[in-house]
Formats: sequence, structure tokens, C-alpha cells
Amino acid sequence: MKGLHMKLKSYQIRDGYVQGIMDCLPTLLGYISIGIAFGVIGIASNLNVWEVALLSVLVYAGSSQFIICALLVAQTPFSIIILTTFIVNLRHLLLCLTLAPYFKNDSLAKNIGIGALVTDESFGVAATRISQKGQLNFKWMNGLNLTAYFFWILSSIVGAILAQWIADPEVLGLDFALPAMFVALLVLQLQNVLPEKLMHHIKLIAYMVIAMVTCSLLMPTHMAVILSTVIVATIGVVTDQ
Repeated sequence: MKGLHMKLKSYQIRDGYVQGIMDCLPTLLGYISIGIAFGVIGIASNLNVWEVALLSVLVYAGSSQFIICALLVAQTPFSIIILTTFIVNLRHLLLCLTLAPYFKNDSLAKNIGIGALVTDESFGVAATRISQKGQLNFKWMNGLNLTAYFFWILSSIVGAILAQWIADPEVLGLDFALPAMFVALLVLQLQNVLPEKLMHHIKLIAYMVIAMVTCSLLMPTHMAVILSTVIVATIGVVTDQ
């Protein structure tokens, strides 16, 4: 009976908040570096520390927050800023739709809580876990999401405070942190792909590159990301054996 209790406790740890926090750790360097970079750029865009923090709390989307700063500097009307932010963040709908089936037994409030904090990076970690374990749960996802959320806000505030000493984030290589993190997440997912499906995944990556290049020539980049994702995801589902 004691052995069963220990196994159950071990299972709960592996699938609980603590494991979610642990699985978030490899992505924190990206969150911290990009968060600091945003804080620096926010101050350079004539925002104060509290406004930088509020953007990170309410928007919580790196690309959108950088765009908001650029639009504020250009004195763009608030209605345009809100619409642009909505369009750029629309890809999160696709991410949440992918994760939703794993939380169908949880309440609507829990699903909203999870969806509100899903980012590209946390989705990447969740996708890796799905490929490894075949399942997700509310506690693990909360541990992952809340850890990332906390460090993003903290890093943005630190960046805003340190802005007077960091004039150019690119000098420190902070602009490369986000692409590097996505490459690492891609490698982790490919490591768990069955050998007979590896070529299929490589083809999908190639399709995505082609779709992005083509769509980017015809429309804004943020729309190209959404359309390319839908097209290649559809191809992936149809051709998956």
C-alpha cells in the first residue's frame, strides 16, 4: 500500500505544478532576454516603468508589445493600435484550438485561464510534452504558464529599470534569443518523432518555409503567419498516416 502511495505521489509530481515549472525552465532565458529588451525599448518609446509593466501584464505577447511601442512612437491612433494587436495575436486562437481537446474535461473558467496565458513558447513546450506523453493536464499547464508569465513581467520591469544603461539590446545579442528558443523547441519535438514519420515532418517544415515566403510577398507578415499555419497544418492532417 505504501509503495502504491509513493508511485501515486511520484505521478502527481511529474504531472503537477512542479513539473510544469521545471519544463518551463529551458525557455526562461528567452523570456528574460526578450523581456529585458522590451523594457529597454518601452522606455525608449517614452513609456514609464509602470506602463511597461502594465503592457506585459495585460497584453503578454512579445511581438505585439514591440509593435505597440513602434506605433506609439509613430503617434498612431489607439483604434489602429488595438486592431493591429488583435490581428497579430490572432495566431493564439490556432494554438489554443490545438490544445483545447486535452482540457475538455476541465471547466470553462479553467480553459479560459489556460488560453489567456498560452504563448508561442509555452505551446512549443506543451507540443513537446504531447509528443512524449500523449496528454496534458490543468496543473502542469498552469505551472508552465504562470512561471513564464511571472518571469516575463519581472524581466520587462527589470529592462525598464536598466534602460538607462542598455542603449542597444542587439549589442548583447538579445534580438537572437527568441529565434534561438524556437529552434531549440523544434529540435526537442523532432527528437521524439518516430523514424518513419521524420521525413513527413521535414517535408512539412519545407512547406511552411515555402508558404511563408510566398504569403509574405502578398500580405503583411502577421497575416502570412496565420494563413501559412492554417495551410500547412491542413496538409499535415490530410497527409498524416
